Amino acid sequence: MKIIVGITGASGAIYGIRLLEELKNLGVETHLIISKWGEYTIANETRYSLEEIKAMADFCYDEDNMAAVISSGSYKNDGMIVAPCSMKTLSGITNGFDNDLIIRAASVALKEKRKLVLLTRESPLSTVYLENMLKASQLGAVVMPPVPAFYSKPQNLADIINNTIARVLDQFNLNMKIQRWEDMIEQIKPRD
Repeated sequence: MKIIVGITGASGAIYGIRLLEELKNLGVETHLIISKWGEYTIANETRYSLEEIKAMADFCYDEDNMAAVISSGSYKNDGMIVAPCSMKTLSGITNGFDNDLIIRAASVALKEKRKLVLLTRESPLSTVYLENMLKASQLGAVVMPPVPAFYSKPQNLADIINNTIARVLDQFNLNMKIQRWEDMIEQIKPRD
């Protein structure tokens, strides 16, 4: 399996990093693009260096490399995940403005009818952002804001992040062990 991962400048770079770690654990070949603002966010939000993150991926590309193999529909892969996905990147994807490799690879995923998952990060959502999310969904993308699940009774931030990553991997039929709803339902007792 081959999956493209884009990390943009939206808050939540840890989602892309954690995704790369888990894909590596699962033996999935990864193709990584980090935007310039993604690099900035990584430096400000995490303890990871760019070198450490790039080492998690099988292949890394500069966001300006529009000749990269992943910019072509003839390159076979299983899809793409943008984690986190900035509103700028979302707009570029939904409007076909392929001005960098993250947007171009996402556009290719859409045109080739491959899985595209967007972990959109913004709040509150303006009408423009909502319209772009709707358009992305209509174009075939899975719009998946990283919303925490509390039914699993997370003990820390890592539990919340892992739940989101597991749900993303579900989109590709990849299994990550987490506390799932069916595990919890047996523990819930109805009131008398």
